[in-house]
Amino acid sequence: MSSARRHEDSPPWGEPAVTEPLSDNTADVIVVGAGPAGSTTAYHLAKAGLDVLLLEKTEFPREKVCGDGLTPRAVKQLVAMGIDISEEAGWLRNKGLRIIGGGSRLQLDWPDLASYPNFGLVRKRDDFDEQLARQAQKAGARLFELCNVSGPIIDDRTGRITGVTAKLGDDKRPVTFHAPLVVAADGNSTRLSLAMGLHRREDRPMGVAVRTYFESPRHEDDYLESWLELWDRRGAQDRLLPGYGWIFGMGDGTSNVGLGVLNTSDSFKELDWREVLKAWCASMPEEWGYTPEHMTGPIRGAALPMAFNRQPHYTKGLLLVGDAGGMVNPFNGEGIAYAMESGQLAADVIVQAHARPTPATREIALQRYPRVLKDTYGGYYTLGRAFVKLIGNPKVMQIGAQRGLTHPLLMKFVLKLLANLTDPTGGDTMDRVINGLTKVAPKA
Repeated sequence: MSSARRHEDSPPWGEPAVTEPLSDNTADVIVVGAGPAGSTTAYHLAKAGLDVLLLEKTEFPREKVCGDGLTPRAVKQLVAMGIDISEEAGWLRNKGLRIIGGGSRLQLDWPDLASYPNFGLVRKRDDFDEQLARQAQKAGARLFELCNVSGPIIDDRTGRITGVTAKLGDDKRPVTFHAPLVVAADGNSTRLSLAMGLHRREDRPMGVAVRTYFESPRHEDDYLESWLELWDRRGAQDRLLPGYGWIFGMGDGTSNVGLGVLNTSDSFKELDWREVLKAWCASMPEEWGYTPEHMTGPIRGAALPMAFNRQPHYTKGLLLVGDAGGMVNPFNGEGIAYAMESGQLAADVIVQAHARPTPATREIALQRYPRVLKDTYGGYYTLGRAFVKLIGNPKVMQIGAQRGLTHPLLMKFVLKLLANLTDPTGGDTMDRVINGLTKVAPKA
């Protein structure tokens, strides 16, 4: 367990959630989960002067399944948190995306925009997540590691969440934490949300990602690489597999190699995706090193909750951020940028609500959070849901790759659309088209 300073003069929220005085287990806001979403939320809340408890069930450093590649959207959030993203600090920069499919290879640089930097980054999640959590600590958040939250504390009179129960430390001693607001940043499983009656929407897409690491001479590649076709060449006849693959050089002697698949595919439940990854790697040139003897760790998998697949994002004192609220981009499976952005949006709403003089006016401010999310992502995610239905058929992906990759200007547009990289005002014609589409699409 570790902790930072706390604000003893934190202003009350009105009706107190508990009758006991402020203590180490009482705060203005509790954030459950110290991944990118939770740590970003806690950082911005603490910077604004609120007393924040950040509860993490594991102990840093710890592993998370991820592609480890960060687009310019995520880079912008790191800069906003004051993270040192220099190469000297261990970050590997990338220039853009290399797309492979249909017998073609196309290398696209990240666009030059006023709103986002023109480079991405790569860093392993075990180190990345800890950096964000420590930055939240430096801002004033109180971090408790090895703190496994077991459920909400609910006010019988109002039905509002007023804290959480947890098991703390190696000895798993029971503890309670109290606050008038709780942020669920506990990932796709989000037991806290389930305990508050918020279940996953079955009409929203879900993805699965599996990945591993290999010692490889390609470890310093300065482009993220995406393969739009996955082939199983083990049988008498080559078989096109439903999904897409990635290869990210880590700069440390290894490559992160993985694949993603959507539940819109007919083969989603039929195939063992770890075996699919092995088959795909076996089709690679041997000199790349993506062979079992060069594998540095096991194949691991994780779910990708997409397109607001759990709602509402605010109810009865509980706000959802990141994977807990299904924030993953359905176009490309990116989750870190949206986890961090939703954390900043949630913090902004909470800070504004905290300044209101009465419980009623604070509640009005908090009810704005779902509207902010839908205004920011709703139309874009609606387009993404249509997109994933199309590419659930691997033949559609194959045809798109074969015909699209021969048109660099078209693929530049596709890159902007899939990575959600446009200037919101002004920009070029592509930006205006994409922004116009997201505005007219329903914000569901």
